[in-house]
Amino acid sequence: MAPHTTDAGTDVPHTVGTEAPHKEAREDRPQRTAAAGGAGPAEQEDGAEVNTGTTIEKAGVPEAAIPELVIISGMSGAGRSTAAKCLEDLGWFVVDNLPPALIPTMVELGARSQGNVARIAVVVDVRGRRFFDNLRESLADLETKHVTRRIVFLESSDDALVRRFEGVRRPHPLQGDGRIVDGIAAERELLRELRGDADLVIDTSSLNVHELRAKMDAQFAGEEEPELRATVMSFGFKYGLPVDADLVVDMRFLPNPHWVPELRQYTGLNEEVAAYVFNQPGAKEFLDRYAELLQLIQTGYRREGKRYVTIAVGCTGGKHRSVAMSEKLAARLVSEGVETVVVHRDMGRE
Repeated sequence: MAPHTTDAGTDVPHTVGTEAPHKEAREDRPQRTAAAGGAGPAEQEDGAEVNTGTTIEKAGVPEAAIPELVIISGMSGAGRSTAAKCLEDLGWFVVDNLPPALIPTMVELGARSQGNVARIAVVVDVRGRRFFDNLRESLADLETKHVTRRIVFLESSDDALVRRFEGVRRPHPLQGDGRIVDGIAAERELLRELRGDADLVIDTSSLNVHELRAKMDAQFAGEEEPELRATVMSFGFKYGLPVDADLVVDMRFLPNPHWVPELRQYTGLNEEVAAYVFNQPGAKEFLDRYAELLQLIQTGYRREGKRYVTIAVGCTGGKHRSVAMSEKLAARLVSEGVETVVVHRDMGRE
């Protein structure tokens, strides 16, 4: 297992089996548009015009040439531009604020690029809200064309978003004559359905730019796309539930090592603490049965095209029981061929 990267007061992500790379990044700023050309028809090498309204099937483009597509969306101020810049650094063709109705056209143009545009990332946000109703229609169109698409949703708490907007002294794009919190509430409601459809939700409330890039690198930097990626996150219930969790389990049915004086100062990463946790009645049985349940869930996720899952494992403070169980559960997932990242959200807060 790779060593932990620690930053006081922040998430501690590490990839089981490989260490997530950390790259330098600039502050979150509007992403440059990388799309070439204007609204007119594209030209082939022989000079013949290509009607951009023609479907991929009618154009006779082989399915192997269809680009991979990632749609980046989420709350304003949550780090969309940083996520897009990370994909651009990884070689993706990034288009910022593209109207959703034009996404299928962008994919068609990439399919005709003879492999020069194999991966496309599109940033969709509320600046294009008059086009936002077209997004679901565009996604359905892409599905009929067998386009591999993923939705990455950047989430953050209201408090964190307010601080960020006040820090840059800019209004929220939806606040109008109201307050920043009014704009945030309106945006959450507008994006609610899209968040539910997302393949990957990243909560950036406590992440800095470098940690967000590390999360994106961990998910997209691999040369081969795995069938399923998992994040196993330990947390403390007294600090609140992780907002980006798909599955939540509670370890508070096990005795708390906090009340054992010789174990209190350590964490679930300590061998003695882990041994104490798994020597308790029900601990090993829970691990075995929950791992079996996850096998069933994995099969369903793969069948439905969901490639990312976040499993939150909680105890009272997020220091002992949840940490020990997260490590064991992550190791079990890795042994089953699931690429797994472990995050100890609250370890070190006490």
